[in-house]
Amino acid sequence: MTDIHPFTLSIPDARLQHLQEKLALATFPDELEDAGWEHGAPLADIKRLVHHWRTTYDWRRHEASINALPNYETPIDVDGFGHIDIHFVHQVSPNANAIPVLFVHGWPGHFLEVAKLLPLFRDSEKNGGPAFHVVAPSLTNFGFSGVVKKKGFGMKQYAETCHKLMIKLGYEQYVSQGGDWGTFITRTMAMLYPEALKATHINMVACPPPYKNPLALLTLGFKYLTGTFSADEKAGFERTQWFQDHGFGYFKIQSTKPQTVGYALNDSPVALLAWIYEKLHDWTDSYPWTDDEILDWISVYWWSRAGPAASVRIYYEALKGEYTTERTYKTWIPNVKLGLGYFPKELALLPKSWAQSLGPIAFASEHKSGGHFAAFENPEGIVGDMRLMFGKGGGASGVVENKHGY
Repeated sequence: MTDIHPFTLSIPDARLQHLQEKLALATFPDELEDAGWEHGAPLADIKRLVHHWRTTYDWRRHEASINALPNYETPIDVDGFGHIDIHFVHQVSPNANAIPVLFVHGWPGHFLEVAKLLPLFRDSEKNGGPAFHVVAPSLTNFGFSGVVKKKGFGMKQYAETCHKLMIKLGYEQYVSQGGDWGTFITRTMAMLYPEALKATHINMVACPPPYKNPLALLTLGFKYLTGTFSADEKAGFERTQWFQDHGFGYFKIQSTKPQTVGYALNDSPVALLAWIYEKLHDWTDSYPWTDDEILDWISVYWWSRAGPAASVRIYYEALKGEYTTERTYKTWIPNVKLGLGYFPKELALLPKSWAQSLGPIAFASEHKSGGHFAAFENPEGIVGDMRLMFGKGGGASGVVENKHGY
């Protein structure tokens, strides 16, 4: 524990000035008339945001808000990769028997997605739920954690890093919450460390059609042939198909040639802004972003320790190795209880019956609002799920043994 230290973020003035110089020299492409969002981030939006970034946006305000969180860093030894400095937020409950929860972000998310959850977790007991300790790391190559310079850092290594962090903090048993890469990483952890990770809640429910269940497959075929899918199922298929047809290009690039797109992301703040802003718009449930919120989000990537290009390498590495993303969503994981949170503007919205192939479902909920960044868009929904899932009478109540063993 002696090598766990408080972390304070302080970007040098010289780097802030360099950013201003880059923004001042930006050149913009033209745009088709009435293109709207069909071709990507609109020119008027990007020009407005760049102007705000140059003239009125206050990074020091946001930096202070980050530093107001309980930030720490510690080296984690990852097999084959040595020590990696991991930054994390750690909110400790005054209740020694609180449930340790690991919050795992994805791309283009970051550790600050937990910020809106922290006060809700802190007040959980006051609202009739269990108490929670919360740990939210910056994943390796993201945020303010270290960078990996060797190939092969995939799902297994991300899982190992997160697990070893929890053990180092003294949490021999814990639960998790995550979406996007958090879904795949925590499911990999469930395969590798079921004695420690006792339950996981996910808000991006990736699962295959029920090929191994003849009755479910027959039902699926009947609904398809007769057109009797429910309204929710139809909306889910339409959202999923839209994403595959119109929103999946980034994945193909980042999973095949991450270095090439990395040059733009690392060198141009405007390219980084446009690349991520498009996702913040398209992947949310009409969330009313303010310009400051957008630039706060983008700035975490621009000022990240590893640089924004490093974050997209996860796409390339996650498709390789023993624990691929495909394996995590096609594997029944028997010994870790599973919670599912469904939000109407998630990127993959598949029939809920399909999720039975993932593992023992202890909890499931349907929310009326929220999209891919559920923790940021609908934090009450995420924490509400956790209270119900792990509270008295919940499907995963008592999965973590407390200090007194009951």
